[in-house]
Amino acid sequence: MTEQLRPIIVGGVLQEGRGEPLTSTDPADGSTVATVAAASVQDVDLAVERAADAQAGPAWRRMLPHVRARLLARAADLIEARRDDLALLQSRDNGKPITETRALVASAVGTFRYVAAVLESSDERLTVPRGPYLTMSVHEPIGVVGAITPWNSPIASDAQKLAPALAGGNAVVLKPAGWAPVVSLEIGEILLEAGFPPGLVSVLPGSGGTVGQRIVDHPGVGHVSFTGGASTGRRLAGSAARKLMTTSLELGGKSPTIVFADADLDLAVNGVLYGIFSSQGQSCIAGSRLFVQRPVFDEVVAVLAERADALRVGHPRDERTQMGPLITAGHRASVEEYIALGRSEGGTVVAGGVRPDAPELSAGTYLRPTVITGVGNDARVAQEEIFGPVLVAIPFDDEADLIAQANDSVYGLAAGVWTRDFPKAWRTARALQAGQVWINTYKQLSIATPFGGLKDSGSTREKARTPSAPTSVRRASTSTPAAVRCPWRLTSGSPPGRRPSETRPRARLVRGRREGSAGRRRGPPGWCGDWRGTDGSALRSGSRRSGPRRSRRGSPGRRRGRRSAPPRPGRRAAPA
Repeated sequence: MTEQLRPIIVGGVLQEGRGEPLTSTDPADGSTVATVAAASVQDVDLAVERAADAQAGPAWRRMLPHVRARLLARAADLIEARRDDLALLQSRDNGKPITETRALVASAVGTFRYVAAVLESSDERLTVPRGPYLTMSVHEPIGVVGAITPWNSPIASDAQKLAPALAGGNAVVLKPAGWAPVVSLEIGEILLEAGFPPGLVSVLPGSGGTVGQRIVDHPGVGHVSFTGGASTGRRLAGSAARKLMTTSLELGGKSPTIVFADADLDLAVNGVLYGIFSSQGQSCIAGSRLFVQRPVFDEVVAVLAERADALRVGHPRDERTQMGPLITAGHRASVEEYIALGRSEGGTVVAGGVRPDAPELSAGTYLRPTVITGVGNDARVAQEEIFGPVLVAIPFDDEADLIAQANDSVYGLAAGVWTRDFPKAWRTARALQAGQVWINTYKQLSIATPFGGLKDSGSTREKARTPSAPTSVRRASTSTPAAVRCPWRLTSGSPPGRRPSETRPRARLVRGRREGSAGRRRGPPGWCGDWRGTDGSALRSGSRRSGPRRSRRGSPGRRRGRRSAPPRPGRRAAPA
């Protein structure tokens, strides 16, 4: 019996992809969640073609912002109505505890609603005038936006890329990670149900090296938003640079968490545990480097190790579970290699470092939360992103020592500071090279707050008060309330709209002077349309008159206050 493949979304159409099938596996027990007919390069080309047509079509191009906002709000309602099913699917797709996936679904709902509200209330801007004119600065859609999302939090990441791009009037080609594509396909179907025009949204699971690379290279894609590893992001940025395309890159991290001696140590230890071990450490903002002031280092590490060993590692659908399995057996093996590397670099594993021994967890890809001490900040386990439940603890002496060590990293995504001294916290936060810094908390995120990194952690900012800004371009339109003098003085040649045979020799534009003409002034001095010959005759665009214009003032037979029609082209006015 032939296995039924789950279709993908190509330009708003559910169809089987032409790539190699992908199998989503539940990390908790190795069972199959779904087998997806993955996309191919040909599917990308078709999706971009349909996306460009849909984005340029009148149904979307002329849709008013408040109507687009209504569609986004409708999508939020549909996601919320299916929150339990989506949370369960997300947990099966990547192994996150059900309590976390419920929060991710709520985050996706909040993202769509927030972006809809911003769109509903947004306006354009008049720039400060520096002359007798007005300039309106408006946002225009880029066109087709590529969105490449990771496997660790797909439903939240998808929402953070889809909602702003659609709000800006773009079409979106979304490529979810091959390890966890199913929930992204569900979100794509919800957007179709919400009423977005056909062709506007595609969801193309597949290989990053083929599908993702084709999205970046395709000439019809005008912007790519990517969340993933630094090496992949650097390669995609190079491809984008060759076609002069803008990108939004949110990449890796090796974020420092800092505990000063005057901190509330109980609060700090719990915050450190959550910052690194939630999501099984599979988070770009995980606080994987712990710096503790030397007088309290041993105390903090002892309590930390004890509480790390007490964390409940279990089945992700168990409400009591605090840590679930890692995404795949191969990824778990990579994390275990880093733990072995830490030992070889002189480190001591004071907590975890092994797989749980519970028989009911043997079929899954579980690993105990791990704490390593005894290595310096220059060790590989302290410098390289492990993307797993491994924390490296390092002592520091004073603020200068701390800042030097914390900033000694190629990454700069996030950081956390724990202290009761707010001036010190603020001083430290400003000195840290990180895109976001939390004080006496960690991983508190908001769609209304700018998010992004420094150095190898990426570029640009997403979310915030203008979430659609990365996927739009600003265009200026300038208008004048009255005719404005142009800077050029024409001394020879043909006026606009004239053939050379219709012009007088040595015609010139004269600023502010009538040069013998008794005619009525047709504009302010230097008005661009006031062409005059050397004899003062008007040489307006399209005129065939050959003589000086006669003044109508005082002409007999003219009713006072009433203007007469100008002579027809080619005829002189009748003598008075």
